[in-house]
Amino acid sequence: MSEQPISRWVGIALLLAIAVVFGSNHVAARIAFDHGANVTTAIVFRSAGTALVVLALLLYNGISLRMPGKTFAHSVLIGLLIAVQSYCLYSAVALIPVALALLAFNTFPMLLALISWVGGGERPSRRVLLAMPVALAGLALALDVWGTSGAHLSGFARRWAEVGAGVLWALGASISFATALYLITRWLGTMDGRLRSFLFMSVVAVVTLAGGTLAGGFAFPADGAGWIALALLTVFYGTAITSTFVLLPKLGAVNNAAVLNFEPIAVLGLAWVILGQAVAPLQIVGAFIVVGSIAWMGAGKR
Repeated sequence: MSEQPISRWVGIALLLAIAVVFGSNHVAARIAFDHGANVTTAIVFRSAGTALVVLALLLYNGISLRMPGKTFAHSVLIGLLIAVQSYCLYSAVALIPVALALLAFNTFPMLLALISWVGGGERPSRRVLLAMPVALAGLALALDVWGTSGAHLSGFARRWAEVGAGVLWALGASISFATALYLITRWLGTMDGRLRSFLFMSVVAVVTLAGGTLAGGFAFPADGAGWIALALLTVFYGTAITSTFVLLPKLGAVNNAAVLNFEPIAVLGLAWVILGQAVAPLQIVGAFIVVGSIAWMGAGKR
């Protein structure tokens, strides 16, 4: 029996497809928001739907749900961080163009390296230290932080008024996700990935449902297009995350993180075709700089 049932290039092609499906989830979310749904509703639908799919996968494969109490407590804490990440990222998607929200969020690999270092891990490599400022410069170009008037305070202030809130939400999502990834590695590294996903998504669904119920914070789509988008974002996210769990163990040495960073680039095209969210050529250059820097950084990891 082969230890590598999926070839490198087939694996890369499948991961690129998964990145597109992940991006489609965010495009569908923006459509749902534009048709009356709110962030809380989208998170509950997505998280509960994904938890049910992964639970079915666990039961089908006969994987036990039992675990020590300490492991469960750690899982709940990480699930809370992912709930924060989910809320922040969808809030960013609701406010600014989807591709720009994902570019700001995709700074999480750099933040993870810094958090790991502060937490007692190894010092970031020279490759990481070089990639960080280049990626941030690319992000500044992609976000067009100085506006159309060039590098002037008035242009920056006007542009920040347009995208600032969305960028801050996306960066909040990046910080939360990077912290969650660090704690997963530290506390839950040996747990089955599907079981982790089920626990995290269950926590996200329960917390968001409880918070939305107490605050009366649910808003449902006002028409059929909104309901279709809400259903699609659940299907897209559930498909992408479960496909990742099935695929990753079979890929061996493929640089998974670098390939999945294709998502913001895919969203640039999807958002332009579906949402009409066009960006300037210089912003596209900035997007490629961000993704290229993060991919180059990831390529240096063993």
